[in-house]
Amino acid sequence: MMVVYKKERERDLRARIEEFEQATRDEGHGWVQADATRWFAEWMGSHEYRDAYFEEPELLEGALQSDFREFAAERLKDALDIADDNSVVALFGTASLYGFIHVSDLIQSVESQIRGRLAVFFPGTKNDNNYRLLDARDGWSYLAQPITLHGEWIP
Repeated sequence: MMVVYKKERERDLRARIEEFEQATRDEGHGWVQADATRWFAEWMGSHEYRDAYFEEPELLEGALQSDFREFAAERLKDALDIADDNSVVALFGTASLYGFIHVSDLIQSVESQIRGRLAVFFPGTKNDNNYRLLDARDGWSYLAQPITLHGEWIP
């Protein structure tokens, strides 16, 4: 599921994430959160070449597409491993991945581990099956059940 909302509403969403959890639990489902907000900082802070990357950021590009994507996928898999077939794994903080990895690549790398439901909180836009993170890059086509304001996207 893709929970699509205006990028300007990120703080509102975070302030109300417990309401999503409560509504999910009220319907008899488990709830597991995966917050991507700090994943890049944690990965970079523990990387053996971090000083070199800060000195020459262009060296970082290759590591992002392999090492960081794998790191982020492992973090999401940790949440998916906790969940059972009746649980919802809520992935939020996806805006913090912008410029480092694509959300589409992250989802693709964990698809086989999703047992219950994955709800991706997505600050951006949706047009048909085309999703654009932060309205900033070319969109990607994904066949997910969208959840939008009042059942439709309102720009």
